[in-house]
Amino acid sequence: MPVVSIADSIGQAACRVLLTPDPDEKAALSREMAALWRAGGLSEECLAKPPDRPARPADPVLLPPAQMPRRRGGAMRNRIALLHAVAHIEFNAIDLAWDMVARFARFDGETMPRAFLDDWVGVADDEARHFSMIRERLQALGADYGDLPAHDGLWQAAEATAHDALARLAVVPMVLEARGLDVTPAMIDRLQGMGDQKSAAALKVIYEEEISHVAAGERWFRYLCKRRGKDLQSHFHALVRENFAGLLKPPFNHGARLAAGMQTGLYEPLARR
Repeated sequence: MPVVSIADSIGQAACRVLLTPDPDEKAALSREMAALWRAGGLSEECLAKPPDRPARPADPVLLPPAQMPRRRGGAMRNRIALLHAVAHIEFNAIDLAWDMVARFARFDGETMPRAFLDDWVGVADDEARHFSMIRERLQALGADYGDLPAHDGLWQAAEATAHDALARLAVVPMVLEARGLDVTPAMIDRLQGMGDQKSAAALKVIYEEEISHVAAGERWFRYLCKRRGKDLQSHFHALVRENFAGLLKPPFNHGARLAAGMQTGLYEPLARR
């Protein structure tokens, strides 16, 4: 599929970001397209077909999650490895948000409201800013995104849920991104313990804004369940069991999850099948 050179619609804008491999260019373009959307410079048309996989830079090397090397070495190497993992998540999250727009705003005869586009364009803008923040921290430590291998689990989850908006919402924001709410506070504490206050501050920003991203997932999952006549809780359980391998991992950050609209009845049963 050729790169869209000019974006007149939000669908074209989404595909343009998805087809941009360079990390800095992808992040900058994501923010540019989000600003253009907010300024009224893009139509709501979403007929452009997103690629099965977004364009990626040559590095980092992508490995299956089970083949990822364990973090070993001194404090600096461990700090770089932690930040590199976060950068990779945020880089993928740019594409995940734009794929949500391009793939599901008009999908299988179903048209989502403009507010759906507003939410996921806003998420894409946030994720691009998050990636740039963490990449700057890596560079300040003498490293860069791409220096270490990374896993392909996030996009594998996207591929597994490309057939249904409800499956995508259940697995990506409501399982994988919600997991970030569980683990990020400990990462912030770890960075503070290393004396890296700047990186800890960057993760605090990400943590606080990711609550709204999980909330967007929950909100549109709820909307589609009502629209399709599905029971929210039982359908969420069924979709996660069908499309996500393994159990959810406690301990859960109940406060952050509740702030995102996720009641314990949604996720706790999935930790004890």
